[in-house]
Amino acid sequence: MDVVDPATRSRLMAGIKGKNTKPELIVRRFLHAHGYRFRLHRRDLPGKPDILLPRLKACIFVHGCFWHRHANCKYAVLPKTRIDFWTKKLESNVARDRKVMEELTDKGWHVITVWECELKNPGSALPALLEHLKDLK
Repeated sequence: MDVVDPATRSRLMAGIKGKNTKPELIVRRFLHAHGYRFRLHRRDLPGKPDILLPRLKACIFVHGCFWHRHANCKYAVLPKTRIDFWTKKLESNVARDRKVMEELTDKGWHVITVWECELKNPGSALPALLEHLKDLK
């Protein structure tokens, strides 16, 4: 049983953004502050990566733990209502992510995933991202 009425739930779900999310903005600000210049959401690439670093041939996806099913994460819980719908929806998201990652790798791109929960404590995730990018140079 949902705790809000269907109209409220619909309004809440419609408000969930796909671009320029708070975690994505955190990563973008960090990269820019460290001298990286990037492109956003290129439609000609599979999955429209959140951040592209063309010089390094790197794509960065900033994934929400719930929507992309981050393994062993406390934020990746399955809702208690409409279990069949949510299971199918979230599993298809994971399958699509896997396919997109394979396509980008086949095209020669380095794919990096930053998870929303990692950005709750950016003191460890962002420096690790920086080290990963330095290894690509």
